[in-house]
Amino acid sequence: MASSPLTPRLLKAGLVRVDGATGALIEVVPLQYNPDTLSRTLQPRGAGDGAPSEEATRLTGPPTETFTVEAELDATDALEAAGPTDDVATVGLWPQLAILERMLYPGVEAMRAANAQAARGSIEVLPAPEPLTVFVWGRSRVMPVRLTDMTITEEAFDTALNPIRAKVKVSMRVLNANDLGFSSWAASLYLAYQTRKEGLAAQFGGRALTDLGLEALQ
Repeated sequence: MASSPLTPRLLKAGLVRVDGATGALIEVVPLQYNPDTLSRTLQPRGAGDGAPSEEATRLTGPPTETFTVEAELDATDALEAAGPTDDVATVGLWPQLAILERMLYPGVEAMRAANAQAARGSIEVLPAPEPLTVFVWGRSRVMPVRLTDMTITEEAFDTALNPIRAKVKVSMRVLNANDLGFSSWAASLYLAYQTRKEGLAAQFGGRALTDLGLEALQ
């Protein structure tokens, strides 16, 4: 049955991988179902205990901002319509889980190259940078992140022990302009995210002290 033209199009949350220097798109990984909850923590960066009084209200940079989402993956409906050679019938959810897990691994070719260099006695000082991960939650929240934790709970399996239902809990830290180098393309992505947030705050506008039952602060 076709959906009604009056039904709003549901935006998908997900992760995007791009070249951190140029912004060139590498891959898009939408979540199968949008999570019901999104947990956020913001820790301000400022003066610590014992700092001089003139430092009490000074912020030294953007806050440390972390997100946690729990996504559900379910291949049950797809299995009912799948043919015997379709991917979902032969490997279940493995491809969807693997593309998420791969974001935490250096590439195999990069590991082999590093091992070859070590065997020749020339060790690379720094590993090659991995693609930049971008977390997308609607149009107002598009931010560069570093995945810090991933917990996968597989809940059901087919006869070949391929997972067909799973929950993936992903924690990530927002990478700000200081982390990325202020003049980089990746930093511009963060600055656009913060600019949108400041614009939304401006929409709230100012309020009067009388809204709080006060005539003056004293």
